[in-house]
Amino acid sequence: MEKIRIVIADDHAVLRSGLKALLNCSPLFEVIGEAGDGQQAVAMVEELRPDVLLLDISMPVMSGVDCIKELKSRGLSCRILVLTMYDDDEYIKEVMRAGADGYVLKKSADTELVEGILKIHSGKKYLNETMSQTLLTSLLRINNEKSDQRDPYILLSSRERQVLRLLAQGHTNSEIAEHLSLSTKTVDTYRSRIMNKLNVRKKSELVNYALQYKLIST
Repeated sequence: MEKIRIVIADDHAVLRSGLKALLNCSPLFEVIGEAGDGQQAVAMVEELRPDVLLLDISMPVMSGVDCIKELKSRGLSCRILVLTMYDDDEYIKEVMRAGADGYVLKKSADTELVEGILKIHSGKKYLNETMSQTLLTSLLRINNEKSDQRDPYILLSSRERQVLRLLAQGHTNSEIAEHLSLSTKTVDTYRSRIMNKLNVRKKSELVNYALQYKLIST
Protein backbone atom coordinates (compact mmCIF):
# COMPACT_ATOMS: atom_id res chain seq x y z
CA MET A 1 0.00 0.00 0.00
CA GLU A 2 1.41 3.38 -1.02
CA LYS A 3 1.87 5.93 1.72
CA ILE A 4 -0.27 9.07 1.75
CA ARG A 5 2.06 11.92 0.78
CA ILE A 6 1.58 15.02 2.93
CA VAL A 7 2.72 18.66 2.95
CA ILE A 8 2.45 20.59 6.22
CA ALA A 9 1.86 24.37 6.05
CA ASP A 10 2.14 26.26 9.35
CA ASP A 11 4.23 29.27 10.36
CA HIS A 12 5.37 27.61 13.61
CA ALA A 13 8.44 25.48 12.92
CA VAL A 14 8.18 23.59 16.23
CA LEU A 15 4.61 22.52 15.45
CA ARG A 16 5.58 21.44 11.93
CA SER A 17 8.41 19.37 13.37
CA GLY A 18 6.10 17.69 15.88
CA LEU A 19 3.47 16.89 13.25
CA LYS A 20 6.11 15.54 10.89
CA ALA A 21 7.50 13.24 13.58
CA LEU A 22 3.99 12.06 14.51
CA LEU A 23 2.95 11.28 10.94
CA ASN A 24 6.23 9.74 9.82
CA CYS A 25 5.98 7.25 12.71
CA SER A 26 3.00 5.73 10.93
CA PRO A 27 3.43 3.34 7.98
CA LEU A 28 0.44 5.09 6.38
CA PHE A 29 1.97 8.53 5.89
CA GLU A 30 5.01 10.31 4.49
CA VAL A 31 5.62 14.03 5.03
CA ILE A 32 7.27 15.22 1.81
CA GLY A 33 7.41 18.97 2.46
CA GLU A 34 6.93 21.84 4.90
CA ALA A 35 5.85 25.43 4.24
CA GLY A 36 6.01 28.42 6.58
CA ASP A 37 3.41 30.61 4.86
CA GLY A 38 0.53 30.35 2.41
CA GLN A 39 2.53 31.41 -0.62
CA GLN A 40 5.14 28.72 0.05
CA ALA A 41 2.33 26.19 0.50
CA VAL A 42 0.91 26.95 -2.96
CA ALA A 43 4.35 26.65 -4.56
CA MET A 44 5.10 23.40 -2.74
CA VAL A 45 1.77 21.80 -3.66
CA GLU A 46 2.33 22.78 -7.29
CA GLU A 47 5.86 21.32 -7.27
CA LEU A 48 5.41 18.16 -5.16
CA ARG A 49 1.76 17.28 -5.90
CA PRO A 50 1.00 15.80 -2.45
CA ASP A 51 -2.09 13.75 -1.69
CA VAL A 52 -2.98 15.89 1.35
CA LEU A 53 -2.14 19.41 2.51
CA LEU A 54 -2.32 20.12 6.26
CA LEU A 55 -3.01 23.85 6.41
CA ASP A 56 -3.18 26.46 9.16
CA ILE A 57 -5.59 29.39 8.76
CA SER A 58 -3.54 32.25 10.19
CA MET A 59 -0.26 32.49 8.29
CA PRO A 60 1.90 35.32 6.97
CA VAL A 61 2.10 36.48 3.32
CA MET A 62 -1.06 34.56 2.33
CA SER A 63 -3.76 33.36 4.72
CA GLY A 64 -4.95 29.77 4.77
CA VAL A 65 -8.26 30.72 3.18
CA ASP A 66 -6.58 32.62 0.35
CA CYS A 67 -4.18 29.70 -0.08
CA ILE A 68 -7.13 27.33 -0.57
CA LYS A 69 -8.71 29.66 -3.12
CA GLU A 70 -5.43 29.98 -5.00
CA LEU A 71 -4.94 26.20 -5.10
CA LYS A 72 -8.47 25.74 -6.43
CA SER A 73 -8.02 28.47 -9.05
CA ARG A 74 -4.91 26.67 -10.33
CA GLY A 75 -6.73 23.36 -10.54
CA LEU A 76 -4.47 21.65 -8.00
CA SER A 77 -6.35 18.63 -6.76
CA CYS A 78 -4.74 17.66 -3.44
CA ARG A 79 -7.09 17.17 -0.50
CA ILE A 80 -6.95 19.93 2.13
CA LEU A 81 -7.28 19.41 5.88
CA VAL A 82 -7.31 22.64 7.89
CA LEU A 83 -5.51 22.26 11.22
CA THR A 84 -6.09 25.31 13.40
CA MET A 85 -6.65 26.69 16.90
CA TYR A 86 -9.86 28.49 15.88
CA ASP A 87 -13.10 26.71 16.82
CA ASP A 88 -15.49 29.49 15.75
CA ASP A 89 -18.22 28.32 13.36
CA GLU A 90 -17.54 31.28 11.06
CA TYR A 91 -14.02 30.01 10.43
CA ILE A 92 -15.37 26.53 9.70
CA LYS A 93 -17.90 27.90 7.21
CA GLU A 94 -15.32 30.11 5.54
CA VAL A 95 -12.73 27.39 4.90
CA MET A 96 -15.30 24.82 3.79
CA ARG A 97 -16.81 27.34 1.36
CA ALA A 98 -13.32 28.07 0.04
CA GLY A 99 -12.85 24.38 -0.75
CA ALA A 100 -11.28 22.66 2.27
CA ASP A 101 -12.12 18.99 2.77
CA GLY A 102 -11.88 18.86 6.55
CA TYR A 103 -11.26 20.81 9.75
CA VAL A 104 -9.36 19.67 12.85
CA LEU A 105 -8.48 21.68 15.95
CA LYS A 106 -4.84 21.63 16.99
CA LYS A 107 -5.84 20.75 20.54
CA SER A 108 -7.50 17.58 19.17
CA ALA A 109 -4.77 16.64 16.70
CA ASP A 110 -3.57 13.69 18.76
CA THR A 111 -6.99 12.01 18.53
CA GLU A 112 -8.47 13.32 15.27
CA LEU A 113 -5.64 14.05 12.85
CA VAL A 114 -5.13 10.51 11.54
CA GLU A 115 -8.88 9.95 11.14
CA GLY A 116 -9.26 13.28 9.36
CA ILE A 117 -6.44 12.57 6.90
CA LEU A 118 -7.71 9.08 6.09
CA LYS A 119 -11.28 10.29 5.61
CA ILE A 120 -10.49 13.18 3.28
CA HIS A 121 -8.00 11.04 1.36
CA SER A 122 -10.82 8.59 0.68
CA GLY A 123 -12.84 11.41 -0.88
CA LYS A 124 -15.07 12.29 2.08
CA LYS A 125 -15.37 15.44 4.19
CA TYR A 126 -14.23 15.54 7.82
CA LEU A 127 -15.71 17.46 10.74
CA ASN A 128 -16.02 15.97 14.20
CA GLU A 129 -19.50 15.60 15.70
CA THR A 130 -19.32 18.80 17.76
CA MET A 131 -18.30 20.89 14.74
CA SER A 132 -20.95 19.27 12.55
CA GLN A 133 -23.67 20.19 15.03
CA THR A 134 -22.33 23.73 15.43
CA LEU A 135 -22.23 24.22 11.68
CA LEU A 136 -25.70 22.78 11.17
CA THR A 137 -27.16 25.04 13.87
CA SER A 138 -25.48 28.07 12.31
CA LEU A 139 -26.71 27.23 8.80
CA LEU A 140 -30.26 26.76 10.02
CA ARG A 141 -30.11 30.12 11.77
CA ILE A 142 -28.82 31.85 8.64
CA ASN A 143 -31.57 30.33 6.51
CA ASN A 144 -34.12 31.89 8.84
CA GLU A 145 -32.59 35.36 8.65
CA LYS A 146 -32.49 37.94 5.87
CA SER A 147 -29.15 38.36 4.15
CA ASP A 148 -27.13 41.04 5.95
CA GLN A 149 -25.03 43.08 3.52
CA ARG A 150 -22.86 44.30 6.43
CA ASP A 151 -21.89 40.73 7.25
CA PRO A 152 -18.06 40.68 7.31
CA TYR A 153 -18.08 37.44 5.30
CA ILE A 154 -19.88 39.30 2.51
CA LEU A 155 -18.33 42.74 2.81
CA LEU A 156 -14.66 42.05 3.65
CA SER A 157 -11.90 39.88 2.22
CA SER A 158 -10.30 37.21 4.42
CA ARG A 159 -7.18 39.37 4.93
CA GLU A 160 -9.33 42.39 5.82
CA ARG A 161 -11.16 40.29 8.43
CA GLN A 162 -7.83 39.13 9.79
CA VAL A 163 -6.59 42.74 10.14
CA LEU A 164 -9.91 43.84 11.62
CA ARG A 165 -9.79 41.13 14.29
CA LEU A 166 -6.31 42.20 15.36
CA LEU A 167 -7.23 45.91 15.33
CA ALA A 168 -10.32 45.22 17.43
CA GLN A 169 -8.21 43.21 19.89
CA GLY A 170 -6.11 46.33 20.49
CA HIS A 171 -3.00 45.59 18.43
CA THR A 172 -1.11 48.47 16.85
CA ASN A 173 -0.38 48.69 13.12
CA SER A 174 3.25 47.74 13.81
CA GLU A 175 2.24 44.69 15.83
CA ILE A 176 -0.20 43.58 13.12
CA ALA A 177 2.47 44.08 10.46
CA GLU A 178 4.89 41.87 12.37
CA HIS A 179 2.25 39.20 13.07
CA LEU A 180 1.14 38.97 9.42
CA SER A 181 4.59 39.60 7.87
CA LEU A 182 3.33 42.74 6.15
CA SER A 183 4.69 46.29 6.03
CA THR A 184 3.19 48.88 8.36
CA LYS A 185 2.12 50.87 5.29
CA THR A 186 0.21 47.85 3.94
CA VAL A 187 -1.56 47.39 7.27
CA ASP A 188 -2.49 51.08 7.25
CA THR A 189 -3.93 50.62 3.75
CA TYR A 190 -6.00 47.66 4.93
CA ARG A 191 -7.20 49.68 7.93
CA SER A 192 -8.33 52.59 5.71
CA ARG A 193 -10.04 50.20 3.29
CA ILE A 194 -11.90 48.44 6.11
CA MET A 195 -13.08 51.74 7.62
CA ASN A 196 -14.28 52.93 4.21
CA LYS A 197 -16.18 49.71 3.54
CA LEU A 198 -17.83 49.84 6.96
CA ASN A 199 -18.35 53.61 6.76
CA VAL A 200 -16.82 54.19 10.19
CA ARG A 201 -14.32 56.79 11.37
CA LYS A 202 -13.31 55.70 14.89
CA LYS A 203 -11.49 52.65 16.20
CA SER A 204 -14.24 52.20 18.80
CA GLU A 205 -16.71 51.69 15.93
CA LEU A 206 -14.46 48.95 14.53
CA VAL A 207 -14.46 47.25 17.91
CA ASN A 208 -18.24 47.46 18.18
CA TYR A 209 -18.62 46.03 14.68
CA ALA A 210 -16.24 43.14 15.46
CA LEU A 211 -18.17 42.38 18.64
CA GLN A 212 -21.54 42.59 16.90
CA TYR A 213 -20.51 40.06 14.27
CA LYS A 214 -18.60 37.88 16.73
CA LEU A 215 -15.21 38.37 15.07
CA ILE A 216 -13.89 38.83 18.60
CA SER A 217 -15.34 37.82 21.95
CA THR A 218 -15.81 39.95 25.06
